[in-house]
Amino acid sequence: MNLGRITGQVRIVGAGLLGASIGLGLRAKGVDVIVHDASRSTVNLAIDYGAGRAPLDDDTPTLVIVAVPPDVTAEVVARELAAWPRATVADVASVKVGVLDELIAAGVDLDRYVGSHPLAGRERGGASAARADLFIGRPWVVGRGEPFRRRAVEDVVIELGAIPVAMSAAEHDNAVALISHVPQVVASLLAHRLAGASDAAVALAGQGLRDTTRIASSAPELWVQILGANSGPVAQILRELQAELGVAIDALETPDAPGARRAIAELLAGGNTGVARIPGKHGTSRHFSQLVVMVDDKPGELARLLTEIGEAQVNMEDLRLEHSPGAQFGLAEISVLPEKEALLISELEARGWKIAETFA
Repeated sequence: MNLGRITGQVRIVGAGLLGASIGLGLRAKGVDVIVHDASRSTVNLAIDYGAGRAPLDDDTPTLVIVAVPPDVTAEVVARELAAWPRATVADVASVKVGVLDELIAAGVDLDRYVGSHPLAGRERGGASAARADLFIGRPWVVGRGEPFRRRAVEDVVIELGAIPVAMSAAEHDNAVALISHVPQVVASLLAHRLAGASDAAVALAGQGLRDTTRIASSAPELWVQILGANSGPVAQILRELQAELGVAIDALETPDAPGARRAIAELLAGGNTGVARIPGKHGTSRHFSQLVVMVDDKPGELARLLTEIGEAQVNMEDLRLEHSPGAQFGLAEISVLPEKEALLISELEARGWKIAETFA
């Protein structure tokens, strides 16, 4: 039985990664979740994973969440609003202006509609990749709307452990163009350079390349829709990047020309300024020190390292792992508060760990 914020049934239309993850999270809270999808096999898979149950003739959902691709979101939202005249209908599409414009153009009454978007996901899609904890600690944009309807969506956001953020549709689309959509394009363009690279060159790849190309494995079919639906803001940022790339290219082609090195330095310094604004743990802007620890490639070593960090009474703020091809060890990059760095190095070295490097 649900004893949380949500009362009544929640109907989820679209049983992919987001829809199934929402279902899993709400089911864990005891919510009666109904799962629907145009694909019978997709909805059956989501139900098998525990994301909800099949629809029944006497269902009366109080909230409908539409989790379908952006190009059909408005159509499905309109249909669900008509089918359930008492329910709040929300979508989780990654673009908002286009959906809103389509609904307005179709003359749909928007009193019960709330646009939303959880900033969470994985490189893999589908119900098989769904996780009940996918949204924990992640921002979830909730659009403007009638307060009662908006609260119904915010209740879901909070129950799933996410952080509700109020934004208009235009504010949202401009923001995600910068923090999500353009990074996808840049990562894909960089990763595309690897397609024609030699095996020897690719074998040298380290964590920097892995970090900057990780999202390049995302599904092209979905991203064609997302980028097309938010093309204006994305194109504008890409034009700005193009201008800065032009500056970098000109400077690199004539590195001894007056001002060339300064131009490169200023571009890099601008990157320092920008990355410093990215929120860290718990949304703070505090920076941490990093130390890289060599970990033997054998069972139990990483677990031992984490245990001994805890025994040293040091809170680990972040962890990244890198494996060197052919090497019998890995590198664990540990982030800690700067004032704890010296203590942790001392404790780990005393326990026989080798510190490869440290940096702030």
